[in-house]
Amino acid sequence: MATTTLSTSQFSATAQAVQVKAASRLPFIDNLRVLLTILVILHHITIIYAGSGSWGLYTEGRQDTLTAVIGTWFCAVNQAYFMGFFLLISAYFVPGSHDRKGAGQFLKDRLIRLGIPLVIYSWIISPLSYSMVTYVTQGQILPLSSYLPGGDFEGIIGAGPLWFVEALLIFTVVYVVWRRFFRPKSLVPPVKTDSRFPSSKAIVLFAVLLATATFAVRLWRPMGWSFSPLNLQFPFFVQYIVMFVVGLIAYRRNWLASLSDSAGKRWLAVAIALILLFMPLALAGGAMESDEPFRGGLYWQAMAYALWESLLCVSMCIGLTYLFRRYSNQQGRLARFLSPNAYTTYLIHAQVITATALVLRNVDLYPLLKFGLAALIALPLCFVLSNLIRKLPYIDRVL
Repeated sequence: MATTTLSTSQFSATAQAVQVKAASRLPFIDNLRVLLTILVILHHITIIYAGSGSWGLYTEGRQDTLTAVIGTWFCAVNQAYFMGFFLLISAYFVPGSHDRKGAGQFLKDRLIRLGIPLVIYSWIISPLSYSMVTYVTQGQILPLSSYLPGGDFEGIIGAGPLWFVEALLIFTVVYVVWRRFFRPKSLVPPVKTDSRFPSSKAIVLFAVLLATATFAVRLWRPMGWSFSPLNLQFPFFVQYIVMFVVGLIAYRRNWLASLSDSAGKRWLAVAIALILLFMPLALAGGAMESDEPFRGGLYWQAMAYALWESLLCVSMCIGLTYLFRRYSNQQGRLARFLSPNAYTTYLIHAQVITATALVLRNVDLYPLLKFGLAALIALPLCFVLSNLIRKLPYIDRVL
Protein backbone atom coordinates (compact mmCIF):
# COMPACT_ATOMS: atom_id res chain seq x y z
CA MET A 1 0.00 0.00 0.00
CA ALA A 2 1.26 3.49 -0.78
CA THR A 3 1.82 5.67 2.27
CA THR A 4 1.61 9.36 3.03
CA THR A 5 2.51 11.43 6.08
CA LEU A 6 0.26 14.26 7.27
CA SER A 7 0.79 16.44 10.31
CA THR A 8 -1.71 17.00 13.10
CA SER A 9 -2.14 20.61 12.06
CA GLN A 10 -3.03 19.54 8.54
CA PHE A 11 -5.70 17.22 9.89
CA SER A 12 -7.08 19.87 12.21
CA ALA A 13 -7.20 22.38 9.35
CA THR A 14 -9.02 19.97 7.07
CA ALA A 15 -11.36 18.34 9.57
CA GLN A 16 -14.44 19.44 7.68
CA ALA A 17 -13.07 18.08 4.42
CA VAL A 18 -12.32 14.76 6.07
CA GLN A 19 -15.88 14.56 7.36
CA VAL A 20 -17.30 15.34 3.95
CA LYS A 21 -15.19 12.57 2.44
CA ALA A 22 -16.58 10.20 5.07
CA ALA A 23 -19.81 10.30 3.11
CA SER A 24 -18.02 8.41 0.36
CA ARG A 25 -14.55 6.91 0.92
CA LEU A 26 -11.65 7.49 3.27
CA PRO A 27 -8.52 5.73 1.98
CA PHE A 28 -7.09 5.01 5.41
CA ILE A 29 -10.40 3.50 6.55
CA ASP A 30 -10.53 1.32 3.45
CA ASN A 31 -6.97 0.20 4.20
CA LEU A 32 -7.96 -0.55 7.79
CA ARG A 33 -10.83 -2.69 6.52
CA VAL A 34 -8.38 -4.67 4.42
CA LEU A 35 -6.10 -5.19 7.43
CA LEU A 36 -8.98 -6.37 9.61
CA THR A 37 -10.21 -8.72 6.88
CA ILE A 38 -6.73 -10.23 6.59
CA LEU A 39 -6.58 -10.61 10.37
CA VAL A 40 -9.92 -12.44 10.37
CA ILE A 41 -8.59 -14.88 7.78
CA LEU A 42 -5.33 -15.42 9.68
CA HIS A 43 -7.29 -15.77 12.92
CA HIS A 44 -9.33 -18.64 11.52
CA ILE A 45 -6.33 -20.32 9.92
CA THR A 46 -4.65 -20.11 13.33
CA ILE A 47 -7.58 -21.90 14.95
CA ILE A 48 -7.28 -24.69 12.37
CA TYR A 49 -3.64 -25.34 13.21
CA ALA A 50 -2.63 -23.69 16.44
CA GLY A 51 -5.05 -21.68 18.51
CA SER A 52 -8.01 -22.07 20.77
CA GLY A 53 -11.40 -20.94 19.62
CA SER A 54 -14.50 -21.96 17.74
CA TRP A 55 -14.26 -23.08 14.12
CA GLY A 56 -16.89 -25.59 13.12
CA LEU A 57 -15.77 -26.58 9.64
CA TYR A 58 -12.37 -28.22 10.12
CA THR A 59 -9.48 -28.18 12.60
CA GLU A 60 -6.32 -30.21 13.01
CA GLY A 61 -5.82 -29.50 16.70
CA ARG A 62 -2.88 -28.24 18.72
CA GLN A 63 0.16 -30.48 18.73
CA ASP A 64 2.71 -28.88 21.09
CA THR A 65 3.03 -26.22 23.77
CA LEU A 66 4.84 -23.62 21.67
CA THR A 67 2.24 -23.80 18.91
CA ALA A 68 -0.57 -23.57 21.44
CA VAL A 69 0.95 -20.56 23.23
CA ILE A 70 1.67 -18.57 20.07
CA GLY A 71 -1.68 -19.45 18.51
CA THR A 72 -3.69 -18.63 21.61
CA TRP A 73 -1.81 -15.35 22.09
CA PHE A 74 -2.48 -14.30 18.51
CA CYS A 75 -6.16 -15.27 18.70
CA ALA A 76 -6.70 -13.60 22.07
CA VAL A 77 -5.20 -10.32 20.88
CA ASN A 78 -7.32 -10.37 17.72
CA GLN A 79 -10.50 -11.31 19.56
CA ALA A 80 -10.02 -8.44 21.98
CA TYR A 81 -10.53 -5.75 19.37
CA PHE A 82 -10.87 -6.65 15.70
CA MET A 83 -14.60 -7.36 15.42
CA GLY A 84 -15.44 -4.43 17.69
CA PHE A 85 -13.27 -2.24 15.45
CA PHE A 86 -15.01 -3.63 12.38
CA LEU A 87 -18.36 -2.61 13.87
CA LEU A 88 -17.08 0.84 14.81
CA ILE A 89 -15.88 1.45 11.25
CA SER A 90 -19.14 0.13 9.79
CA ALA A 91 -21.20 2.33 12.11
CA TYR A 92 -19.15 5.42 11.24
CA PHE A 93 -20.68 5.51 7.76
CA VAL A 94 -24.25 4.73 8.85
CA PRO A 95 -25.48 8.23 9.91
CA GLY A 96 -24.24 9.99 6.78
CA SER A 97 -25.70 7.33 4.51
CA HIS A 98 -29.02 7.50 6.35
CA ASP A 99 -29.02 11.31 6.10
CA ARG A 100 -28.42 11.25 2.34
CA LYS A 101 -30.73 8.39 1.34
CA GLY A 102 -33.52 8.59 3.85
CA ALA A 103 -34.67 5.72 6.04
CA GLY A 104 -36.47 3.71 3.35
CA GLN A 105 -33.75 3.64 0.71
CA PHE A 106 -31.01 3.23 3.31
CA LEU A 107 -32.73 0.21 4.88
CA LYS A 108 -33.46 -1.30 1.46
CA ASP A 109 -29.78 -1.02 0.51
CA ARG A 110 -28.68 -2.61 3.79
CA LEU A 111 -31.14 -5.48 3.40
CA ILE A 112 -29.76 -6.18 -0.08
CA ARG A 113 -26.09 -5.89 0.82
CA LEU A 114 -26.30 -7.67 4.17
CA GLY A 115 -29.50 -9.70 4.12
CA ILE A 116 -29.07 -11.51 0.80
CA PRO A 117 -25.54 -12.84 1.55
CA LEU A 118 -26.69 -13.76 5.06
CA VAL A 119 -29.57 -15.93 3.84
CA ILE A 120 -27.67 -17.53 0.95
CA TYR A 121 -24.68 -18.36 3.14
CA SER A 122 -26.71 -19.71 6.06
CA TRP A 123 -29.10 -21.87 4.04
CA ILE A 124 -27.04 -22.91 1.02
CA ILE A 125 -23.29 -22.32 1.26
CA SER A 126 -22.85 -23.39 4.89
CA PRO A 127 -24.74 -26.72 4.56
CA LEU A 128 -22.84 -27.53 1.36
CA SER A 129 -19.55 -26.72 3.12
CA TYR A 130 -20.26 -29.00 6.07
CA SER A 131 -21.33 -31.75 3.70
CA MET A 132 -18.09 -31.39 1.73
CA VAL A 133 -15.93 -31.53 4.86
CA THR A 134 -17.78 -34.60 6.15
CA TYR A 135 -17.28 -36.37 2.84
CA VAL A 136 -13.57 -35.52 2.56
CA THR A 137 -12.66 -36.30 6.17
CA GLN A 138 -15.02 -39.20 6.92
CA GLY A 139 -15.99 -40.56 3.51
CA GLN A 140 -19.66 -40.05 4.31
CA ILE A 141 -22.33 -38.34 2.26
CA LEU A 142 -24.96 -36.97 4.61
CA PRO A 143 -28.16 -35.28 3.45
CA LEU A 144 -28.04 -31.50 3.44
CA SER A 145 -31.01 -31.55 5.81
CA SER A 146 -28.55 -32.68 8.50
CA TYR A 147 -27.06 -29.20 8.48
CA LEU A 148 -30.30 -27.24 8.31
CA PRO A 149 -32.57 -26.29 11.23
CA GLY A 150 -33.97 -29.45 12.73
CA GLY A 151 -30.86 -31.44 11.80
CA ASP A 152 -27.40 -31.43 13.36
CA PHE A 153 -27.07 -27.68 12.83
CA GLU A 154 -29.13 -25.81 15.41
CA GLY A 155 -28.83 -22.36 13.92
CA ILE A 156 -31.50 -20.65 11.86
CA ILE A 157 -29.34 -17.85 10.48
CA GLY A 158 -25.85 -16.38 10.85
CA ALA A 159 -23.79 -19.51 10.21
CA GLY A 160 -20.02 -19.27 10.52
CA PRO A 161 -18.45 -15.81 10.09
CA LEU A 162 -21.76 -14.44 8.78
CA TRP A 163 -22.74 -13.84 12.41
CA PHE A 164 -21.01 -10.48 11.92
CA VAL A 165 -23.19 -9.60 8.93
CA GLU A 166 -26.23 -10.66 10.94
CA ALA A 167 -25.22 -8.51 13.92
CA LEU A 168 -24.49 -5.52 11.69
CA LEU A 169 -27.90 -5.88 10.06
CA ILE A 170 -29.63 -6.06 13.45
CA PHE A 171 -27.76 -3.02 14.75
CA THR A 172 -28.56 -1.10 11.57
CA VAL A 173 -32.28 -1.88 11.79
CA VAL A 174 -32.31 -0.78 15.44
CA TYR A 175 -30.60 2.48 14.42
CA VAL A 176 -33.20 3.14 11.71
CA VAL A 177 -36.04 2.50 14.16
CA TRP A 178 -34.38 4.78 16.73
CA ARG A 179 -34.00 7.56 14.16
CA ARG A 180 -37.62 7.13 13.09
CA PHE A 181 -39.29 7.20 16.48
CA PHE A 182 -36.86 8.80 18.91
CA ARG A 183 -34.71 11.11 16.81
CA PRO A 184 -36.70 12.74 14.01
CA LYS A 185 -34.81 14.60 11.32
CA SER A 186 -35.38 17.96 13.01
CA LEU A 187 -33.48 16.73 16.09
CA VAL A 188 -30.52 15.13 14.31
CA PRO A 189 -27.41 17.09 15.34
CA PRO A 190 -25.10 18.46 12.64
CA VAL A 191 -21.56 17.20 12.31
CA LYS A 192 -19.30 19.06 14.74
CA THR A 193 -16.17 19.95 12.82
CA ASP A 194 -14.68 21.66 15.89
CA SER A 195 -15.34 18.83 18.36
CA ARG A 196 -12.45 17.67 20.53
CA PHE A 197 -11.35 14.07 20.84
CA PRO A 198 -12.13 12.51 24.26
CA SER A 199 -9.49 12.97 26.95
CA SER A 200 -7.34 10.11 28.22
CA LYS A 201 -9.23 10.13 31.52
CA ALA A 202 -12.56 9.81 29.72
CA ILE A 203 -11.21 6.98 27.57
CA VAL A 204 -9.87 5.06 30.58
CA LEU A 205 -13.18 5.49 32.39
CA PHE A 206 -15.00 4.27 29.29
CA ALA A 207 -12.78 1.18 29.10
CA VAL A 208 -13.31 0.40 32.80
CA LEU A 209 -17.09 0.69 32.43
CA LEU A 210 -16.97 -1.50 29.32
CA ALA A 211 -14.92 -4.08 31.21
CA THR A 212 -17.32 -4.04 34.15
CA ALA A 213 -20.34 -4.59 31.92
CA THR A 214 -18.52 -7.36 30.03
CA PHE A 215 -17.58 -9.06 33.30
CA ALA A 216 -21.20 -8.83 34.48
CA VAL A 217 -22.51 -10.50 31.32
CA ARG A 218 -19.92 -13.27 31.66
CA LEU A 219 -21.16 -14.00 35.15
CA TRP A 220 -24.31 -15.10 33.34
CA ARG A 221 -22.80 -16.57 30.17
CA PRO A 222 -19.05 -17.32 29.93
CA MET A 223 -16.97 -16.99 26.77
CA GLY A 224 -17.68 -19.89 24.46
CA TRP A 225 -21.44 -19.74 25.01
CA SER A 226 -23.50 -18.99 21.92
CA PHE A 227 -27.17 -18.34 21.32
CA SER A 228 -27.47 -21.18 18.84
CA PRO A 229 -30.53 -20.12 16.80
CA LEU A 230 -28.73 -16.94 15.69
CA ASN A 231 -25.13 -18.06 16.25
CA LEU A 232 -24.42 -14.99 18.39
CA GLN A 233 -21.87 -15.17 21.20
CA PHE A 234 -23.42 -12.83 23.75
CA PRO A 235 -20.36 -12.83 26.08
CA PHE A 236 -18.67 -10.56 23.49
CA PHE A 237 -21.69 -8.45 22.61
CA VAL A 238 -21.28 -5.74 25.22
CA GLN A 239 -18.18 -4.64 23.31
CA TYR A 240 -19.83 -5.08 19.92
CA ILE A 241 -22.90 -3.01 20.79
CA VAL A 242 -20.87 -0.29 22.49
CA MET A 243 -18.32 -0.01 19.67
CA PHE A 244 -21.13 0.30 17.11
CA VAL A 245 -22.58 3.17 19.13
CA VAL A 246 -19.12 4.75 19.41
CA GLY A 247 -18.87 4.63 15.61
CA LEU A 248 -22.18 6.50 15.29
CA ILE A 249 -21.02 9.17 17.75
CA ALA A 250 -17.58 9.41 16.13
CA TYR A 251 -19.20 10.47 12.86
CA ARG A 252 -21.26 13.26 14.40
CA ARG A 253 -18.34 14.52 16.50
CA ASN A 254 -15.72 14.09 13.79
CA TRP A 255 -13.38 12.10 16.03
CA LEU A 256 -11.41 10.58 13.16
CA ALA A 257 -10.19 14.05 12.23
CA SER A 258 -9.84 15.48 15.74
CA LEU A 259 -7.66 12.62 17.03
CA SER A 260 -4.23 14.19 17.60
CA ASP A 261 -0.95 12.50 16.71
CA SER A 262 0.18 12.67 20.34
CA ALA A 263 -2.95 10.86 21.55
CA GLY A 264 -2.63 8.31 18.77
CA LYS A 265 0.99 7.56 19.64
CA ARG A 266 0.18 7.34 23.34
CA TRP A 267 -2.63 4.84 22.86
CA LEU A 268 -0.65 2.83 20.34
CA ALA A 269 2.07 2.46 22.98
CA VAL A 270 -0.57 1.36 25.49
CA ALA A 271 -1.82 -1.25 23.02
CA ILE A 272 1.68 -2.67 22.52
CA ALA A 273 2.19 -2.85 26.28
CA LEU A 274 -1.13 -4.65 26.74
CA ILE A 275 -0.26 -7.18 24.04
CA LEU A 276 2.97 -7.95 25.89
CA LEU A 277 1.06 -8.16 29.18
CA PHE A 278 -1.12 -11.02 27.95
CA MET A 279 1.33 -13.83 28.70
CA PRO A 280 2.17 -12.68 32.27
CA LEU A 281 -1.57 -12.34 32.94
CA ALA A 282 -2.26 -15.80 31.53
CA LEU A 283 0.55 -17.41 33.52
CA ALA A 284 -0.40 -15.63 36.75
CA GLY A 285 -3.98 -16.80 36.34
CA GLY A 286 -3.04 -20.43 35.77
CA ALA A 287 -4.07 -20.56 32.11
CA MET A 288 -1.61 -23.39 31.43
CA GLU A 289 -3.70 -25.60 33.72
CA SER A 290 -7.16 -24.30 32.78
CA ASP A 291 -8.60 -21.25 31.05
CA GLU A 292 -12.05 -21.64 32.60
CA PRO A 293 -11.57 -18.88 35.24
CA PHE A 294 -10.79 -16.43 32.42
CA ARG A 295 -13.95 -17.26 30.49
CA GLY A 296 -16.37 -15.93 33.08
CA GLY A 297 -17.74 -16.31 36.56
CA LEU A 298 -16.83 -14.77 39.87
CA TYR A 299 -13.05 -15.04 39.44
CA TRP A 300 -10.37 -12.38 39.48
CA GLN A 301 -9.06 -13.84 36.23
CA ALA A 302 -12.39 -13.12 34.48
CA MET A 303 -12.38 -9.51 35.69
CA ALA A 304 -8.72 -9.01 34.81
CA TYR A 305 -9.26 -10.48 31.35
CA ALA A 306 -12.32 -8.29 30.72
CA LEU A 307 -10.28 -5.21 31.73
CA TRP A 308 -7.32 -6.25 29.56
CA GLU A 309 -9.65 -6.95 26.65
CA SER A 310 -11.50 -3.64 26.94
CA LEU A 311 -8.36 -1.54 27.30
CA LEU A 312 -6.76 -3.31 24.35
CA CYS A 313 -9.86 -2.80 22.23
CA VAL A 314 -9.94 0.93 22.91
CA SER A 315 -6.19 1.44 22.56
CA MET A 316 -5.93 -0.57 19.33
CA CYS A 317 -8.86 1.25 17.75
CA ILE A 318 -7.27 4.61 18.54
CA GLY A 319 -3.70 3.54 17.80
CA LEU A 320 -4.46 1.91 14.46
CA THR A 321 -6.66 4.83 13.40
CA TYR A 322 -3.76 7.20 14.06
CA LEU A 323 -1.25 4.90 12.36
CA PHE A 324 -3.27 4.43 9.18
CA ARG A 325 -4.49 8.03 9.01
CA ARG A 326 -0.91 9.26 9.18
CA TYR A 327 0.96 6.66 7.16
CA SER A 328 -1.62 4.95 4.94
CA ASN A 329 -4.05 7.59 3.77
CA GLN A 330 -3.47 6.92 0.09
CA GLN A 331 -3.90 3.82 -2.02
CA GLY A 332 -1.49 2.34 -4.48
CA ARG A 333 -2.36 -0.25 -7.09
CA LEU A 334 -2.45 -3.16 -4.64
CA ALA A 335 -4.64 -1.34 -2.12
CA ARG A 336 -7.04 -0.27 -4.87
CA PHE A 337 -7.42 -3.94 -5.76
CA LEU A 338 -7.80 -5.19 -2.19
CA SER A 339 -10.21 -2.55 -0.82
CA PRO A 340 -13.30 -3.21 -2.98
CA ASN A 341 -12.80 -6.95 -2.51
CA ALA A 342 -12.61 -6.90 1.29
CA TYR A 343 -16.32 -7.54 1.92
CA THR A 344 -16.66 -10.43 -0.53
CA THR A 345 -13.39 -11.86 0.76
CA TYR A 346 -14.86 -11.87 4.25
CA LEU A 347 -17.96 -13.67 2.97
CA ILE A 348 -16.07 -16.48 1.21
CA HIS A 349 -12.92 -16.87 3.30
CA ALA A 350 -14.22 -19.75 5.44
CA GLN A 351 -14.69 -21.97 2.41
CA VAL A 352 -11.35 -20.98 0.89
CA ILE A 353 -9.27 -21.64 3.99
CA THR A 354 -11.14 -24.87 4.73
CA ALA A 355 -10.53 -26.14 1.20
CA THR A 356 -6.87 -25.13 1.52
CA ALA A 357 -6.54 -26.96 4.84
CA LEU A 358 -8.18 -30.08 3.40
CA VAL A 359 -5.77 -30.09 0.45
CA LEU A 360 -2.85 -29.77 2.88
CA ARG A 361 -4.17 -32.18 5.51
CA ASN A 362 -1.74 -34.98 4.58
CA VAL A 363 1.27 -32.65 4.34
CA ASP A 364 3.56 -33.45 7.27
CA LEU A 365 4.77 -30.09 8.60
CA TYR A 366 5.25 -28.49 12.00
CA PRO A 367 1.92 -26.73 12.79
CA LEU A 368 3.32 -23.20 12.67
CA LEU A 369 4.97 -23.89 9.32
CA LYS A 370 1.75 -25.42 8.04
CA PHE A 371 -0.10 -22.33 9.19
CA GLY A 372 2.33 -20.19 7.19
CA LEU A 373 1.92 -22.33 4.08
CA ALA A 374 -1.87 -22.28 4.33
CA ALA A 375 -1.85 -18.50 4.81
CA LEU A 376 0.40 -17.98 1.78
CA ILE A 377 -2.04 -19.96 -0.34
CA ALA A 378 -5.39 -18.90 1.10
CA LEU A 379 -4.89 -15.15 1.55
CA PRO A 380 -4.25 -14.23 -2.10
CA LEU A 381 -6.72 -16.88 -3.25
CA CYS A 382 -9.51 -15.27 -1.20
CA PHE A 383 -9.01 -11.87 -2.80
CA VAL A 384 -8.59 -13.26 -6.33
CA LEU A 385 -11.78 -15.32 -6.06
CA SER A 386 -13.58 -12.32 -4.60
CA ASN A 387 -12.57 -10.24 -7.60
CA LEU A 388 -13.86 -12.92 -9.98
CA ILE A 389 -17.16 -13.27 -8.11
CA ARG A 390 -17.74 -9.52 -8.19
CA LYS A 391 -17.50 -9.58 -11.98
CA LEU A 392 -20.52 -11.87 -12.29
CA PRO A 393 -23.65 -10.29 -13.82
CA TYR A 394 -25.94 -8.38 -11.42
CA ILE A 395 -23.70 -9.13 -8.43
CA ASP A 396 -22.66 -5.50 -8.03
CA ARG A 397 -26.00 -4.66 -6.34
CA VAL A 398 -25.09 -6.99 -3.50
CA LEU A 399 -21.30 -7.12 -3.31
